[in-house]
Amino acid sequence: MRPRLLALAAAAALALTACGTDATPTQAAATCPNGKIRFGIEPYEDPAKLKPAYQVLADALSKQLNCPVELTVVEDYSAEVLAMRNGQLELAQFGPLGFVFASEKAGAQPLASFADAKGALTTYTAGIWVPADSPIKAIGDLKGRSLALSSPGSTSGDALPRFALKQAGLAESDLKLDYAGGHPEALLALANGKVEAAEINSQQLATAAAEGSFDPAAFRQIWTSDPIPNDPITVSGKASPAFREAVSQALLRLKPEDVAKVGAFLDVDPPGPLVAVTKETYQPLFDLAATLGLTEKDV
Repeated sequence: MRPRLLALAAAAALALTACGTDATPTQAAATCPNGKIRFGIEPYEDPAKLKPAYQVLADALSKQLNCPVELTVVEDYSAEVLAMRNGQLELAQFGPLGFVFASEKAGAQPLASFADAKGALTTYTAGIWVPADSPIKAIGDLKGRSLALSSPGSTSGDALPRFALKQAGLAESDLKLDYAGGHPEALLALANGKVEAAEINSQQLATAAAEGSFDPAAFRQIWTSDPIPNDPITVSGKASPAFREAVSQALLRLKPEDVAKVGAFLDVDPPGPLVAVTKETYQPLFDLAATLGLTEKDV
């Protein structure tokens, strides 16, 4: 082949190669603006257990967006809000109440949450449990007793049980409240006889029962909350509209198997996909925060 024809052939080959790439430079910038996507996870379970489960989700999301996803299990609920506010996280999964403050202080916008196998948004409940043979029959009987809560700012492990105490006419000074450090720790405090009652939400109950670390038959639930919409995966308010839309679509394209391991911690069984949620989905939590006079300092 003559040199001129060779040059034309090479140019054509380069053009075809360029047409076959996954994204244009503009598209790549939209889905991977900083060379990576930083994804924060709340510490609602042992981080050593959470990290591998979320890595499966992160890898699937990374493939969808053609951008590395860097996971961080934050120290506590308030640290996650602060990290997003300070521009250290592009994405974050918040508890429903944590989202209230992340929305107000970091401009967090909800994109998706966890659905069941039929595609319906899943929920969970807060609860207070006592030993089966305890004389405590109702929340009012907790006066003068010890109650383990999880961590400050937890929806089901702090705010809702405290709201239940208030509704029952109990002041927090009427009983001994102990923040155990997390949902698993609160459950273990009860199981090991260190407290007379403990918050145990339906997600932690399912996980502990499956692991064999808690026998529900040996305990009794004295209070349960109304259903709470599952945790939202959110995007920073500082993100561009193009990035927000790209991530939203990528999350909604994930398959049930991509989120199944995370869903197992959230009592989503059998697993389903992620479904779109909005701020209005979590309006009851905004109302709860207002009723209790909670601020980001309580997270």
